[in-house]
Amino acid sequence: MIQGPESSAGRVRPAGGGARLRRVAKGLAGAALMLAASGAVLAQEAGRPAIQTNQAYVDSLPGDAAAIDFADPVAVFRHVFSGLDGEVTVYPTENYFYYRFLHRGVRYAGNIRLDVLDRDDGWLHFAYFRDYTEWSSSEPVSYRRLGPQDGIAVTRLAPLRYAVAFEGRTVVFQLNDLAGVRPPEGLIRADETYIGPVHDESGIRFFALYNRTIKAFQYLLDESVPVLDVLEPSAISPDILIGVRTGFAFHRDKYRDRKILIGVFEGNANVNNYFDGPFDQLPDNFLADGRLREAILDIEPDLAGTIDRYGNSNGGAERYFIGSYLHYRYHDDLAVFSDCAADTSLPEELYYGCFSIDEGPDGLTAGEVDR
Repeated sequence: MIQGPESSAGRVRPAGGGARLRRVAKGLAGAALMLAASGAVLAQEAGRPAIQTNQAYVDSLPGDAAAIDFADPVAVFRHVFSGLDGEVTVYPTENYFYYRFLHRGVRYAGNIRLDVLDRDDGWLHFAYFRDYTEWSSSEPVSYRRLGPQDGIAVTRLAPLRYAVAFEGRTVVFQLNDLAGVRPPEGLIRADETYIGPVHDESGIRFFALYNRTIKAFQYLLDESVPVLDVLEPSAISPDILIGVRTGFAFHRDKYRDRKILIGVFEGNANVNNYFDGPFDQLPDNFLADGRLREAILDIEPDLAGTIDRYGNSNGGAERYFIGSYLHYRYHDDLAVFSDCAADTSLPEELYYGCFSIDEGPDGLTAGEVDR
């Protein structure tokens, strides 16, 4: 999901190289999963399957006909907040509660974020925008940090549980408690540091890790829970698996029973939907020990003194970009990974460099590790 109005893809790199950053602008993340052509999901009654129909989709298009002042973030927040249940669950691990709504035939999307940096001080972050498509230019994201001056009270009820009160109504936000989640025994190598559990907005879970030998972050598929997708072998290689629902591409590890994320479909990244990859869902609630910061500094020692334990800099306006996977358009684009992995001269510890990419000025490279 997007991280700031300055970059439609949410990924910002300084000119001339240097640290990879993504703009966050205090919570400007969010975009909507586009509905399937078949239409909206019917209300599911007990014992009945949830079926999508074109009728429901067409009937939903007018949306709420009431006037909304989109120039006023508080007015839009009022509209969104009034439609929430009394308690909601925030699955993504960077604590974004994504929403969408239709208004007079136009789909809008955005998020309410309870940021680890300031939620205990009574703040939330609210963003909204007209939903993105590949055929229409994007509009700027509207954003405001909301709090007491806007009539909003954010109260911590328990660890990872917050009440938000506004105009006489209270909604409880239950954040995703993955504190006890650890990779299965033997999944992490001795030269790797487990950063934490990632619950992506796609519904897919990952283990984020840092490989000290190749100095790269990687995401492993968490198969300790049901994987809510079907992974099919690519025609490029039987070791490359692609999700039917998500488009996420994984490469089988030939040394350990695990799957490494190597790609997300470019079209999803272009419109910043739920399938744009886990770069924006780091395990913020579980980074108190500074392991993420230490890993970043191992790659970019010049950032010492400029980033916090979450990788934020400039007061939280930017965040170190952790997205070591390819935005692919065609399956052939993924051949760079399988070609590298097929090199039998690579020692085991350098094999993992095949899955760390660099999209630099000279094009895509994989597996460039000094031997």
